[in-house]
Amino acid sequence: MNDPQKFRAFIEAEAKALGFDSVGIAKPDSVEVAGSHLKSFVNAQRHGTMTWMEETMERRADPRVLWSDVKSIILLTMNYGPENNPLAILDKKEQGAISVYARHRDYHELIKGRLKTLASKLVSKSKENGVGPEVKVFVDTAPVMEKPLAQKAGLGWQGKHTNLVSRDFGSWLFLGSIFLTLDLPADEPEGDHCGNCNNCLDVCPTNAFPAPYQLDARRCISYLTIENKGPIPGEFRKAIGNRIYGCDDCLAVCPWNKFADIATEIKLAAPDEVSEPLLQEFLQLDDASFRKRFSGSPVKRIGRNRFMRNCLVAAGNSNCSDLLPFVEHHRTDEDAVVRDAADWARRELEKL
Repeated sequence: MNDPQKFRAFIEAEAKALGFDSVGIAKPDSVEVAGSHLKSFVNAQRHGTMTWMEETMERRADPRVLWSDVKSIILLTMNYGPENNPLAILDKKEQGAISVYARHRDYHELIKGRLKTLASKLVSKSKENGVGPEVKVFVDTAPVMEKPLAQKAGLGWQGKHTNLVSRDFGSWLFLGSIFLTLDLPADEPEGDHCGNCNNCLDVCPTNAFPAPYQLDARRCISYLTIENKGPIPGEFRKAIGNRIYGCDDCLAVCPWNKFADIATEIKLAAPDEVSEPLLQEFLQLDDASFRKRFSGSPVKRIGRNRFMRNCLVAAGNSNCSDLLPFVEHHRTDEDAVVRDAADWARRELEKL
């Protein structure tokens, strides 16, 4: 590239036009320490049943293993800041709390499509000065350590809750990356600005953080309600409350969110029936109606049975005896995990 600065300005302008909020560049050899942390995380079995983390560990630890020709990595963020306090619903026990990121259209599809558009523009622009680079685009379903790379690219830092935090957008950020065979100047890494704050650690209902900057996924409500395929362990059922898909507690209490803007991307706006859904309605979903209700949503990927398990645990925590008939129906469900959750919910509701 004859003029890297002009090309960088082109990248930023095109990214902003596509709805991305910030752009940074990192080198593929910049996350060696993060790779070491990942190995320790897996060796301690803190990844739970997410066996794919162990299977893809080598590729995650070094982007050059994933693609040997990569010379630079462009990291991009898209803000999904909620309009209202996402923790307010936790007091509305008759409703189910769905994590903010999953209340709207599946961000994987949204971001990947725009990454491809941006990558195509970059290749076309490069060809004006010769042969264009090869490119690959990734969202978080690929074995890419996007958070450490984003920190190296100057877009934020991994807070004590292990998620990316930005001084401009707080904790509400989607990440995407473009790998390319073009050698571009890297940005300066972002430093840590958590200071003495432990809000995210203290608020966790299940004590999922053994220490600052460390997560035990086996205790994390997001893991328990999404990745975990079996019964939710008894020790965590009361702590889960009415969270039926994911958890926002550690993100929502971060002081840096005071600088966060509400998401401007219209496709990231959540409809009211998803923002504050009634458990009674969800407990009546069969497989077909579940798929229809959550078509195009991240929630759909866990399937009806896991979702129903979560809703039944929430029902058991609801203190709402009116839900008992809807719980009772699932005690004869074909799925053993659903039956187990229904039995537990019935026992809890019968205590009222």
